Amino acid sequence: MRIALVSPYDFPYPGGVTQHIQYLDKHFRELGHQVKIIAPCGGDEPENLADNVVVTTARLISIPFAGSKARIPYSPAVNWRVKRALHAEDFDILHAHEPMTLPVPVMALTHSRAVNVGTFHAYRESHLIYKYGRRVFQPFFDKLHGKIAVSEAAKDTVARYFGGEFVIIPNGIDAERFGGEQVQPLEQYEDGRPNILFVGRLEPRKGFRYLLRAFPHVKKEFPQARLIVVGAYEREEVASHLRYVREHHLTGVKFVGRVSDEDLPRYYRSCHVFCAPSTGFESFGIVLLEAMAAGKPAVASNIPGYRDLLDDGREGFLAQPKDERSLAKALIRILRDPAMQRDMGDRGRLKAQQYSWRQVALRVLEFYEELLDRKRSLV
Repeated sequence: MRIALVSPYDFPYPGGVTQHIQYLDKHFRELGHQVKIIAPCGGDEPENLADNVVVTTARLISIPFAGSKARIPYSPAVNWRVKRALHAEDFDILHAHEPMTLPVPVMALTHSRAVNVGTFHAYRESHLIYKYGRRVFQPFFDKLHGKIAVSEAAKDTVARYFGGEFVIIPNGIDAERFGGEQVQPLEQYEDGRPNILFVGRLEPRKGFRYLLRAFPHVKKEFPQARLIVVGAYEREEVASHLRYVREHHLTGVKFVGRVSDEDLPRYYRSCHVFCAPSTGFESFGIVLLEAMAAGKPAVASNIPGYRDLLDDGREGFLAQPKDERSLAKALIRILRDPAMQRDMGDRGRLKAQQYSWRQVALRVLEFYEELLDRKRSLV
């Protein structure tokens, strides 16, 4: 098949949607399919950009969206570049991720002559853009021949405003990358101290402030406990948390920042428990799967997207959102019991294997074939 994968966001910038596209591209090509990625890419000459990426523009703007920031293009050249890319090849499938996002996916659907597929990633309790922009977006939604949601939560977000039928195909995990025997703990954290790991940006919706405020309660039980903070966060995002650490004379908090792809699995392997304290807007828990693949128990907020993936009491515990005492109680319970850590870690490792990217890619390809067969039957 000739497949176009369309990203709304800055492709080299870390994010769940762009990672999803990268893994689909990898496995599709390994299976012999021809793939192009159509995406905005920040910078004059983005480093390490694959040769099958078609750059729509390097002019990007960062806008607040649902507690996060979306890096989207603003160049008027996007329209003709997308049109040129689509008309240069006779694609069988155009697969737009977050297809109602301006401008790249919408422009792609406008000019597409292929079978159109959309994957919806986001979860919102209320989506104001869909609510007030429904009449604008409905024609583009109607251009989709097939619709995928990464979770029931993501499906409900879209179906509430547009209806339609969806298939649920989740995000995936490179289980070998995080759980393989080649992954060794980092020596500096192999000193017998209990390690709690957080991975993510420090946006408000990620809930790190509640984990940081839970940490003093953990320290009362485990004075040597350490909180390791990994993520692609900006200096201004960490400033308020550093003030809290200093004002409360809190020791053992390590702000590591961005780490390499090679080192990230080693951080998971170095912790005793992983914590994802997000307050909402999570359609799927990629970081939870990464921790599970590494064989580590997790404490996560009891929110849609997370509770669909983590069974409370099996791979870890669910805590009340925005509640530092609930987080602390769950963390302490796991840290107290090494046998529980092992059992939860083993169950998590088994679950993560069910979400391998290859299996996800095969399910997506099967859906493509179903849609193409449907098209052929109408000719």
